[in-house]
Amino acid sequence: MTETGTTSIYEPTTWSLTELLDDASQSRVSTRLAELEKCVAELEAARAELGPKLSRGRLLELLRLYETVTERSHVLSAYGSLWFSEDTQSEAALAYRNQLDRVLTELHNRILFFTLWWKDLDDETAAALAPIASDEPDFAHFLADLRRMKPFTLEERAEQIVNLKDTNGISAVLTLYSMLTNRLEFTLEIDGERQTLTRDGLMANIYSPNPELREAAYLEAFRVFGAEARILGQIYVNRVLDWHSENVGLRGFSSPIAARNVANDIPDTAVETLLEVCGRNAAVFQRYFKWKAAQLGVEKLRRFDLYAPIGGSDRRIEYPDAARMVLETFDRFEPRVGELARKVFEDDHIDSETRRGKKGGAFCATVLPSQTPWVLLNYTGKARDVATMAHELGHAIHSLLAADHSILTQHASLPLAETASVFAERLLVDRMLADGEPAVKRDLLASSLDDIYATVMRQAYFVRFEERAHQVILDGKTPDDLDRLYGDLLAEQFGDAVDVPEEFAREWISIPHIFHTPFYCYAYSFGQLLVLALYRRYGDEGPAFVPGYLRLLARGGAARPEKILAEAGVDMGDPGFWQGGFDVVEGLVDELERL
Repeated sequence: MTETGTTSIYEPTTWSLTELLDDASQSRVSTRLAELEKCVAELEAARAELGPKLSRGRLLELLRLYETVTERSHVLSAYGSLWFSEDTQSEAALAYRNQLDRVLTELHNRILFFTLWWKDLDDETAAALAPIASDEPDFAHFLADLRRMKPFTLEERAEQIVNLKDTNGISAVLTLYSMLTNRLEFTLEIDGERQTLTRDGLMANIYSPNPELREAAYLEAFRVFGAEARILGQIYVNRVLDWHSENVGLRGFSSPIAARNVANDIPDTAVETLLEVCGRNAAVFQRYFKWKAAQLGVEKLRRFDLYAPIGGSDRRIEYPDAARMVLETFDRFEPRVGELARKVFEDDHIDSETRRGKKGGAFCATVLPSQTPWVLLNYTGKARDVATMAHELGHAIHSLLAADHSILTQHASLPLAETASVFAERLLVDRMLADGEPAVKRDLLASSLDDIYATVMRQAYFVRFEERAHQVILDGKTPDDLDRLYGDLLAEQFGDAVDVPEEFAREWISIPHIFHTPFYCYAYSFGQLLVLALYRRYGDEGPAFVPGYLRLLARGGAARPEKILAEAGVDMGDPGFWQGGFDVVEGLVDELERL
């Protein structure tokens, strides 16, 4: 970072993890583990107190001790995860992570009794012991939320076995998936030069104005992933079987997706309503794709061309300009928001470089309420990389606004966790639209609709694929059958508006979310449609909207999503609410057609 006058200029950088662990030597790690062990032993020693004579005051003391154990565990675990993300080929990072996964699982198993005891209490006893919400709102909500999971909780020894099984079983398999997919290299000819690229570097070219380059990028991705298809397909099959065995077979969830819904604290009916409304509105995006084909001068859009720029511009946005643009946008909305985003840069908590072995994509990792979150980007200079920067900084802002809560309640439920990030993207696009000429506005609107499609419809269809894939795998079908299933859903999604080459039927093996976090993706659809509704209110109310919106974010995960949204006037079970989001999308298409 350099400074010009009072304006900071931010350059691409790696992050610093020293705030988590200043030295990853074995002696330093052993010291930190010994400190954690002392807390775990103290909590273990209190096990005999968990009976009729336990007082509310003593329960609070034990909750604070449990909170300390959670904080210290998170720090050690996060260090390994972030270190591995910055270099998935590092043997030292992998060894550290493997060691910590094993040790922390064992320590967690030793204190499982505490939360299991609380879930097992009868309602009357739990109510008498629970902290008074007005005095200890975070602990009161945490304990109430634990009891939601009571019907799906196993006895202590079984829970310990599941934890050990996950660490040495499916979690290890998913680590191999990350190592395999992040080491892949792709070659592409760009401007007459044969280049070796990371996946992020390769996929940046699907937004190129050159149709041959877009097609070549996709085909190279399918070629490289296709060479690993048998391994990746089997990893997914085993992921699905493991998910079903644990969550449906052992825990008793009504369906594979119900396990995610309960974890998100979102009713099954609300999720199904969301997905149904998405399916009914596929024609809105099909209409947009037909408009786009006309703008590109082709009879029908190819799937290769879905994200083609309308204006033909391939302008590179340098990283310092992107950072300045995003931060100025946040400042205009609310100076405090801009100030919080700057903390990520100022604290050296952002890794934005593109390099071989680095984890692909982008994320924001919150470790402790007292720490600035860490943000990973793979910045390639494309306009959508600027939007990604705004998105991930939005996550960081959300965490920082909720930093007054306990680590046990800071994190928002998964669908609400996308609220600040997607809202931040909308702010950026709105700022760029306001500053542009009609032709620029057309390009920006088209790019915005591309992003909304990718965030809403594409993600909803990923979940529809997962629902059916989990069932057909249980029925003994093969990865080839999954290709056909995925292809059928692509045909349903695009109708007669887009020509989908057969290579796209195997795209599913390259989607990390369905491997790592089954049924995660509807959170994006949920968050985007929620934000469209909230953003429309912002347009109507202006600055008066801001305090209530920031209060929503400051809630973090310290209340049930239904309550948080009700306070914002949202009924997640109402199809009309979700349809309202699509009405905004349709309005954007109308505006495009008028330009």
